[in-house]
Amino acid sequence: MNKTLNFGALACAITLALAGCSQSSNTTDIGTKSTIKAQTAETYSAKTFFDTTSIMGNSFAPSGDKVLVSSDESGIYNLYEVDINTGDKTQLTNFKDSTYPVRYFPNDERALFTKDSGGNERYHIYVKQLDGSIKDLTPGDETRASFAGFTKDGSQFFITSNQRDAKFMDLYSVDSDSYKMSSVYQNKLGLDVGAISPDGRYIALSKSNTNKDSDTFILDTYKKSLKPQLISKHDTPAQYSPDTFSADGKYLYYSTDAKGEFSQVWRYELATGNHSPALEDDWDVNFIYFSKSGRYQVSGVNADASTKVTILDTRTGKNVAMPTLLNGNLHSVNFSNDEKTMAFYLNSDTSPSNLFVWQVGSEQANQLTNTLSKEINQNDLVESEIIRFKSFDGLEIPGVLYKPKHASSTNKVPALIWVHGGPGGQSRTGYSAMQQHLVNHGYAIFAVNNRGSSGYGKTFFHLDDKKHGTDDLQDIVYGKKHLQSLDWVDSDKIGIMGGSYGGFMTAAALAFEPEEFKVGINIFGVTNWVRTLNSIPPWWESFKKALYDEMGDPATDGERHRAISPLFHAKNITKPLMVIQGANDPRVLQVESDELVAAVKANGVPVEYVLFDDEGHGFSKKENRIAASNAYLNFLDTYLK
Repeated sequence: MNKTLNFGALACAITLALAGCSQSSNTTDIGTKSTIKAQTAETYSAKTFFDTTSIMGNSFAPSGDKVLVSSDESGIYNLYEVDINTGDKTQLTNFKDSTYPVRYFPNDERALFTKDSGGNERYHIYVKQLDGSIKDLTPGDETRASFAGFTKDGSQFFITSNQRDAKFMDLYSVDSDSYKMSSVYQNKLGLDVGAISPDGRYIALSKSNTNKDSDTFILDTYKKSLKPQLISKHDTPAQYSPDTFSADGKYLYYSTDAKGEFSQVWRYELATGNHSPALEDDWDVNFIYFSKSGRYQVSGVNADASTKVTILDTRTGKNVAMPTLLNGNLHSVNFSNDEKTMAFYLNSDTSPSNLFVWQVGSEQANQLTNTLSKEINQNDLVESEIIRFKSFDGLEIPGVLYKPKHASSTNKVPALIWVHGGPGGQSRTGYSAMQQHLVNHGYAIFAVNNRGSSGYGKTFFHLDDKKHGTDDLQDIVYGKKHLQSLDWVDSDKIGIMGGSYGGFMTAAALAFEPEEFKVGINIFGVTNWVRTLNSIPPWWESFKKALYDEMGDPATDGERHRAISPLFHAKNITKPLMVIQGANDPRVLQVESDELVAAVKANGVPVEYVLFDDEGHGFSKKENRIAASNAYLNFLDTYLK
């Protein structure tokens, strides 16, 4: 289940690594006050926090002796090879735009990667060839492309591209030697490629019907008709989404919430058409995939804002016994070709992701990276608590709370409500240099998962449909009230901040609840829904109907969109506002922020505006992240603390 429309991706617009898994977090009942004693901690600059290295990617070279990753250690993401025996890194690219790994070719050390231009989200697929030269496989100023997988023998791979029609992603096969591209499926029905069988014969496609209902299809490319076959017939609205094929190509694994409140994984037998349950839990099952031979099954469950990863040995039917690891979130699991070595990442609230390799069955894993700044004592960082409170109508609302080390009943601290992106995103446990920087400088952060957030069942998920800026905003207000009940929070010094949809909620809070929050930080937030919903990128066409079900159709709901848009009510904003924007943002256009800033300045209210000329919807360059974090802190120190 995923209605997140990616207005709010605060990181890169693509995520090539799998979601992080569960870390240990304390859970506090409704209304409980923290009993943790105040401590002391050294404070660090934004530059020191962002001296932290962000790293992603887990593709083994065919030889199994190195892993392809992307790292921002130089200030911007570029490709590196990491030697699994020594941890030594060799830089492979040096672009000025962030560059993300796809994978090595199965039979040689050519590397596929992807990047856009200045944050415009028109990603191309590139290959770094053995002689070091770079080839763009999907040229074109308006082209947007993505990788869709290799065949099992490595003779060809698949990409999706909107080069034929800007609105739809067609499927192409690419010869691994000549790079000749051949059309496999022209997407004229608004379907999305979800999975491809190992031999390339079967394509699993999905169709978004509404924000509550979707379908899964199978396309047999051996048949001349190339007509997708519906395999998810159902009478009541439900989500059906393809995940992966089995290694032998006999089964398609798909996710569905048709069987209960949470998403489960089922499997479809191609030969017989039979459906059978494969994996379920008391939370959403987020993903499932297999190692190349199918021996290992990797799955993840979204358990209360953390992901719990399980690795199953399909030969024995038993879970793989992992080596002893530090507390944290296991994610991005991958195996070498011979399946004797496993790569994975470990992340926690107080530690950014580090790359590990493990000889399967051995007693100890080898940590290849140390990504936290050497200047930071990890004990000075803060672990989160999962908190629940009751909103205006009695609904229980979860959130992730960070308490500064020195906070106590005799040393009260200012606080911030953090609102995630989306709509339909989720604030989760795990490391954030930006949040830890603010907490380290004395600001409590409460990341509220208001109604409409993912991860808490489909009923909760849809409670905000066409109620944005009203009921979900009240959840945020009641999150503030919960903070005021804590004896270590300064109840008169509470602000609000968030990115994208969270930026909208920030501006909405200042416009529609002008006395609740002392300050607001709007990070590339929607402020004019009338314009935004009429200017969405063309490649969103396949799920535009779902977007309209969520937010309302601009053709019929324009009056409501105007009513909830902070820009048209900016005269109500009386509290200091900061606005952060990327000039190349294709989702929330710069004009949105320009107009809000001008309108609030006209009120005589303090406004600070930070515009990054070389960023889009999220800041991929380290120097810009440092500049933004310094701006947040200076603004809060001036107007809140």
